[in-house]
Amino acid sequence: MVPRIIGVLVGTTLAVSAATFTVDKAKSTIKVEAKATGHAFSGTLKNYKITAAGDPASLKPTALSLSWNFKDLDTDDDGRDTEMIKWLGGGNPTGSYKFVKIWTQDGVNYAEGTLTIHGVNKTIHIPLTVKKDGETLTTSGKVTINYKDFGLPLVRAMLVMTVDPQLTVGFTLVGKLK
Repeated sequence: MVPRIIGVLVGTTLAVSAATFTVDKAKSTIKVEAKATGHAFSGTLKNYKITAAGDPASLKPTALSLSWNFKDLDTDDDGRDTEMIKWLGGGNPTGSYKFVKIWTQDGVNYAEGTLTIHGVNKTIHIPLTVKKDGETLTTSGKVTINYKDFGLPLVRAMLVMTVDPQLTVGFTLVGKLK
């Protein structure tokens, strides 16, 4: 499955006035939502590596690099998690997201970045919101990706159950600019 990383996630061109965005993992979430025949399920990324920076004046991200191991994507179903690792090729499959730039269109900020899953790189665009409450900064976004675009086969089980290739990756990153 694909986390949102994922991401999935925040960024813009590195600026001179950038400050480090320190993410509080205990308050942050990266989640993947999937639909399958007759039901839906989600997975939460329990561990990941992230470095991020932002512009303190505009509150826009200036850099972000995220990487994870798919073994840290927990769907609350050990059997499904084991099958996911097999589907991804076995071993220790990893993924990553690297921010490229940010722009505003019709009042909405969009982060562009490269999502890498199963050895395949794809450019994705994520609508992004950034809010400040005192010293706390919250960045969130949601994007839909197609896992088949990453060279992964359609997930089928028992000849009748299919996992829709359209996955929603959402994230909320909470932290402070330093």
